[in-house]
Amino acid sequence: MLERGIGLPPNYDTNAPLIETVRVSHCPVCGSDHRREYAHGFDYEIETCRNLWTFFQCTECEAVWIDPRPANGELSTIYPPTYYAYDMSEKLPAVILKGKAMLDRIKLAGITKRMEKKPTSYLDVGCGDGRYLYQFAERGMSRDRIYGMDLPSPALPKLQSDGFRVWAGRVEDCTEIEPGTIDLITMFHVIEHVEDPIAVMRKLTEWLSPGGVLALETPNTDSIDRRLFSNGWWGGLHIPRHWTLFNSKSIGRAVEKAGLEPAGIFYQTGHSFWLHSFRHGLRYNTVLPMPKLAEWFNPMKSRLPLMAITGFELLRRTLGARTSAMLVLARKPGGPPVA
Repeated sequence: MLERGIGLPPNYDTNAPLIETVRVSHCPVCGSDHRREYAHGFDYEIETCRNLWTFFQCTECEAVWIDPRPANGELSTIYPPTYYAYDMSEKLPAVILKGKAMLDRIKLAGITKRMEKKPTSYLDVGCGDGRYLYQFAERGMSRDRIYGMDLPSPALPKLQSDGFRVWAGRVEDCTEIEPGTIDLITMFHVIEHVEDPIAVMRKLTEWLSPGGVLALETPNTDSIDRRLFSNGWWGGLHIPRHWTLFNSKSIGRAVEKAGLEPAGIFYQTGHSFWLHSFRHGLRYNTVLPMPKLAEWFNPMKSRLPLMAITGFELLRRTLGARTSAMLVLARKPGGPPVA
């Protein structure tokens, strides 16, 4: 069905299309139909459509989901070829890329350090431009044991030509990976994008070897920036591409339903969520919109705000705060424990 666009905010593209939607009346995590309205808003980031979107929170497990959501046939609309994840290395300034690479290395080192054995096979779901694939290749893992999946994009053919085993499509539809063959699967900021997070996590559990680890990163709805920007401008909503959002309670429920053993939650920087939140509020508020100032907070262009907020989030994490993103580790039963 089509959801009409209502009261577009200032500076929004009035020519953006209305897209087809699908109702999601029950919680995607626990199946409950008990819910409360949580937030609403438009595609503030790239204005792919003019639908007004609404999020609800489950009163049982506290998961948050969008209802209605975009229909699967509209994926190419809400993920255009210019979507930032497909060519991030070409869009970001060199100094920002170096900083991200350093944080990526620290994150991957922390994950593998907590595994009992060194992984010999690796899958990145939502591989984008392949930055994590290249990092494992640099660590010495054979490229024919490094796998990647994402929606069709211009980045995938290059990754394939570089020797990685990469497929275009959804986890739910993939038949190329044999059960029990992957030691480590990462899913960084992907689980919130999928139609059925429990089904996807169960499929990943099948692919894991005994004792293998799933590491997923996802926005944290129990964060200060989400509370500050609770009116729908919060960058973690990533409207309408984020379909299910979690806190520690709901992601723990999802892990257990997928047949995995929880192995820890570690809080990460959510600098882009902060920046998008400020940008959305400055650009689209109806009282005093400031589109030029808003661009100072564009994560793909800003430098000083990005570095400042990253430092702020790192400090908060050091002090034990629950920051804007969660890194969740879960283990498939049957092998050595995660350290």
